[in-house]
Amino acid sequence: MNRNQVRPQRRHATPSRIERVRRQTVPKPRVIIALLLLLGLVSVMLLDGYLRAEVGNDQRVRSDASASKVPDSVLDGGPFLSFQGGTARTRSVPDKTIVLTFDDGPDPEWTQKVLDILDDNDVPGTFFLVGSMISRYPDVVRRMVDDGNEVGVHTFTHVDLSYQSAARVTREIAQTQLALAGAAGITTTLFRAPYSSTNDAIDNYSWPVYKKLGAMGYTSVFIDTDSEDWQRPGVSKIIKWATPKSGKGASVLFHDAGGNRAQTLEALPRYIKKMKAKGYTFTTVSGAQQQAQGQQAQGQQAQAPQGTPATAGDTRQSNPEQAAHRTADTATLWEGRALLGAVAVAEWTVPGLAAVLAVVGVAVLGRFAMMLVLARRHYRQRNRRRFSWGPSVTGPVSVIVPAYNEKECIANTLNSLAASTHPIEIVVVDDGSTDGTAEIAESLGLPNVRVIRQPNAGKPAALNNGVRHARYDIVVMMDGDTVFEPDTVQRLVQPFGDPEVGAVAGNAKVGNRSTVIGAWQHIEYVMGFNLDRRMYDLLRCMPTIPGAIGAFRRDAVLEVGGMSEDTLAEDTDITIALHRAGWRVVYAEHARAWTEAPASLGQLWRQRYRWSYGTMQALWKHRRSVTDRGPSGRFGRVGMPLVVLFQIVTPVFAPLIDVFTVYAMIFVDFKASLLAWLAVLLVQLVCAAYAFRLDRERYRYLLMLPLQQIAYRQLMYLVLIHSCVTAATGGRLRWQKLKRTGEVGTPAPGTGVR
Repeated sequence: MNRNQVRPQRRHATPSRIERVRRQTVPKPRVIIALLLLLGLVSVMLLDGYLRAEVGNDQRVRSDASASKVPDSVLDGGPFLSFQGGTARTRSVPDKTIVLTFDDGPDPEWTQKVLDILDDNDVPGTFFLVGSMISRYPDVVRRMVDDGNEVGVHTFTHVDLSYQSAARVTREIAQTQLALAGAAGITTTLFRAPYSSTNDAIDNYSWPVYKKLGAMGYTSVFIDTDSEDWQRPGVSKIIKWATPKSGKGASVLFHDAGGNRAQTLEALPRYIKKMKAKGYTFTTVSGAQQQAQGQQAQGQQAQAPQGTPATAGDTRQSNPEQAAHRTADTATLWEGRALLGAVAVAEWTVPGLAAVLAVVGVAVLGRFAMMLVLARRHYRQRNRRRFSWGPSVTGPVSVIVPAYNEKECIANTLNSLAASTHPIEIVVVDDGSTDGTAEIAESLGLPNVRVIRQPNAGKPAALNNGVRHARYDIVVMMDGDTVFEPDTVQRLVQPFGDPEVGAVAGNAKVGNRSTVIGAWQHIEYVMGFNLDRRMYDLLRCMPTIPGAIGAFRRDAVLEVGGMSEDTLAEDTDITIALHRAGWRVVYAEHARAWTEAPASLGQLWRQRYRWSYGTMQALWKHRRSVTDRGPSGRFGRVGMPLVVLFQIVTPVFAPLIDVFTVYAMIFVDFKASLLAWLAVLLVQLVCAAYAFRLDRERYRYLLMLPLQQIAYRQLMYLVLIHSCVTAATGGRLRWQKLKRTGEVGTPAPGTGVR
């Protein structure tokens, strides 16, 4: 191949294709998809938090309130409270009858064992279930009902309803019924309030709640005998406290969840055998009510004149096990199943995300540690007195300036090059500008400046055209909105004293840093160039030579086929290609270029969106390097994983840190969460301060770091997620031309822009 030619591009990377890409706009639906993914994550977290009583949790429990508005007949009555016909009525458990009731389940461990005991002893139980627990363990509830036990509502989140609004009360009941319908296909008319025990626990605040539920058809179930097993007082005391006196019937309270129930499991079979030996029978709440009602009806018949017929209400509910249960209608059934499906997703997703969060957190902190160690080593190595790349490079080099509508910046760019202390020729490739960029370049009358005009074909084509017209063996590539310091070129080309070096990355700095957005990007650039690139340099896997400042051996560029149009990140593409071809790519930290960063969030989004998407394209294009041997395999097995992990995977999942932090601050522990966030910020501040020290930058910009972490970093994460969605859906992007102001001027010799 002739040294003045660049290898022809592949057929599918033609200017016509670039024109088609230019004409396409960023698909708005993909922005919506990215936002929906974020919204879905937040929704799943809130649902999981609600199930675990982190969201909407209310731990208040009322005590010692007056009961002056509660009828004495209720306070002194039996444990079953209903409001038939709007009138409060209580019933007691018949003599020699035990109703075993269990609160706070279902629990996947303890409830199953309780059910085993009930089955072994052929007795039923009545379980008052927490809706959130039903949602998480529906199989246990299904078995419970199939075994002939009875279930009741114990609210969805186990809150004291006397503190809640009417809407919250209704929601707590309705959600529990939905969960029950989804789990077992039924609803129930039984209710037990959390933190309630005997009837005399009803007060003026809870009484309206019971009346409301009674009007809805619920029977509120209390107890008259408490095993107090939740205190774990010992098996003998549990049995003693659960035993009614003088042969009376009792609604007895045990717990099948809410803590270690080993004592309950040991006491329960012994208790059942003891009570059976005393002649007691066991039934459900509905069974006890039916018995009580039957006894009442018999008493009424005995007092009535002979021949008086019994009323229809005298013999209700012939099947005690099913008395309180109702088959869920179709709508409720499917709503319940949908609830259980959503809970299942949350149950799998949130722990998985938490695990990913832990991995991401370790990776982020590990990366910071590795960058600090390697950056320090790189600094000490390159600043040793005896360090040398080899023979000093003094020969002239070609500087290629691709330009498309750069009228605001081109004069500053060329004037900065004209002041170079190293001999150069300047090749301006005007890519079909329509604003007079070429004319401005020519009108400056600077020596050694050639202007080459071409039809608009894109930056890669302009750079390749510049390489074809370059006279010298080393070519420097820069952007048309960038300015060099007088010694930049000289410092940039010295690594070519090592014949293994095929390309050199310079140190790009933000010139327009006076705005908030500019200051944020300044921090990002200083950290990226003084930590990341130093690390990649030592590991010999530099992923990108920045378009603003990079130098190449002309032969190396020709060898890999020039700047490719296959991706939107031609700088990353050619850097990886050089690695795979066996060339070494290094970083010259003292060769500085000053570039104009995007001045608005919209321009910043478009620029980073293209960069992120282009990087993904380049990585996918060179994916075979992972399995290659030799230099290509080295990059594929060292550089490729690092870039994928630290520039794609970790940033994509990094928002989890912020989402979980905000969630924890609001719903879990504000102080601990804030301290954790501040600790991570401190680590970042230390890294940033060290990067600023290496680059001799003023520390005052670090005052913007907290705000950068809150606002700017989130924007970059969303850009990357947007790019991932675009890549996953097969979308294409167009080339973006950012609006320039030309405010970055030529820095004074040796000073730069501070």
